[in-house]
Amino acid sequence: MPYNQSMVDGNLPLLKQNRPLRYLFLDLNAYFASVEQQEQPALRGRPIGVCPVMADTSFIIAASYEAKRFGVRTGTQIGEAKRLCPDIELVPARPPVYVAYHRRILEVCEAVLHIEEVCSIDEMRFRLMGEEKHPARAVELAKEIKAAIHEHVGDQMHCSVGIAPNPFLAKLATEIEKPNGLVVLESKDLPQKLFGLNLTDFTGINKRTALRLNAAGIFTAQDLCEAPLEKIRGGFNSIIGERWWYLLRGYEVPQEKHERKSLGHSHVLPPKMRTDEGCREVLLRLLQKASARLRANRLWASHMIVFVSCFKKNWSVRIALPPTQDTVTMNEYFLREWEKRSFELPRSVGVTFFDLSVAEQVTPSLFDSTQERSKFNDAIDLVNQKFGKNSVYLAGMERAKDSADEKIAFNKTWLFSEGKDDNEWEIDTFRGMPPPED
Repeated sequence: MPYNQSMVDGNLPLLKQNRPLRYLFLDLNAYFASVEQQEQPALRGRPIGVCPVMADTSFIIAASYEAKRFGVRTGTQIGEAKRLCPDIELVPARPPVYVAYHRRILEVCEAVLHIEEVCSIDEMRFRLMGEEKHPARAVELAKEIKAAIHEHVGDQMHCSVGIAPNPFLAKLATEIEKPNGLVVLESKDLPQKLFGLNLTDFTGINKRTALRLNAAGIFTAQDLCEAPLEKIRGGFNSIIGERWWYLLRGYEVPQEKHERKSLGHSHVLPPKMRTDEGCREVLLRLLQKASARLRANRLWASHMIVFVSCFKKNWSVRIALPPTQDTVTMNEYFLREWEKRSFELPRSVGVTFFDLSVAEQVTPSLFDSTQERSKFNDAIDLVNQKFGKNSVYLAGMERAKDSADEKIAFNKTWLFSEGKDDNEWEIDTFRGMPPPED
């Protein structure tokens, strides 16, 4: 913004100040499903669901738009998806492929416009500078990004783009028109252009929050956008409401940065492992995997929660630990609690570490051997990194050592490697072309 414009803005009432387009947000549509359709031409134009486990009791993690027309969504149980769409093609998830496409898309987009932040595996944000803020130029850049993805990644890869004065509205704009949308929210259009949305269309408003807003007399997007500052603050029951008042009007509000509070893994059990012994073995596997991630991130945990989610009766336990990143220590504490287990018809298991600290914040215990085992853990990690995942593992997880492969969540953009060649995708078939011959 020119200096003289800043001076003028400073003398204007808040709602009259200049709020130019500053952000472009990209959201890849039905990302995992689109990658599978790009990789497998026979799936194009067909309803498909990407699944972590091929069992009716598991859930769809991504649905193509052809499947969405039948009511299949992320989180739909596979058995229900089959009922809604009898012709649905179920595809096993392939996280390394999705990460490879993600990296390729980053390269392609960066060649058009600098990426300010990668927000998730299927979302990224760009900062508009100088003449890029002009609406016509911003739209032109959005079209260039879309064309580059089609040309250099694949014609099945569609995205919705939102352009707005702040990141919140730019992301929201991607939800207004899907798939393959392009929506611009200029300050002169705010907030009236948002009136047609549902409350739960806004990022950060779930059903519970919507009920709280309803109790404050806010029932529609128009109510939310036109609510005075005190009313919207009361609706959110916190100062977050004040942030929303400014965000909805196109102002930039500093983003809050949060330190990592937890780390964990969960796994949907295949039918053959839905036994008491199967749960135990997979949990030991998850403990090894999660503790290796702790060490890779130089973190120590002081508590963990272990759980078994079931069709009938769940079980979970919270376990206090001496500050540790040692697999054996965690196993010892877990197995003590395992003796008290009580569950019926298991479906999935998981472990979460919390109260995380970096090494400098940890005071070693004089009465626990977890510190002495640090070199032992480091040696195991080094052997696995050099010779491959599970070159060395604990005997108790023999049957489960190949289970619980790394999953890719939408808010995650990489896969943790437990050893040499783990989660690598070797064949480049972008645009459905075969890999080049040597």
